[in-house]
Amino acid sequence: MIDNKYYATGKRKSAVARVWLRAGSGNFKINQGSLEEYFGGGDNFRAKVETPLRLTDTLARFDVVATLKGGGKTAQSEALRHGISRALLIVDTEMRVTLKRAGLLTRDSRIKERKKYGKRSARASFQFSKR
Repeated sequence: MIDNKYYATGKRKSAVARVWLRAGSGNFKINQGSLEEYFGGGDNFRAKVETPLRLTDTLARFDVVATLKGGGKTAQSEALRHGISRALLIVDTEMRVTLKRAGLLTRDSRIKERKKYGKRSARASFQFSKR
């Protein structure tokens, strides 16, 4: 039934997750390590990453192999979730309705605003001094 790998890319802020799904028993391998080793064993990261697999009842069917780059841990976990969701669409297009309703297929496009010249940061100015 499932004899090959499915690849997708997930993004969030400046984090990029390259995700491969293959037949397995629900194991995660992130940058050559386990999910707990990479994210520090926090339950909220595991729950966030497993969301698309739980919604589609495919948690025990696939192993996830991913390469994460850029951003922080939260952005990387959300990029991984996005990549898993997109890879599940390649496996079965019937899952689209479930994933779309949960908001897992939309790329969160909010990124850090660039610093403007003459300003302290993107919008904050230096303190005004009348004298």
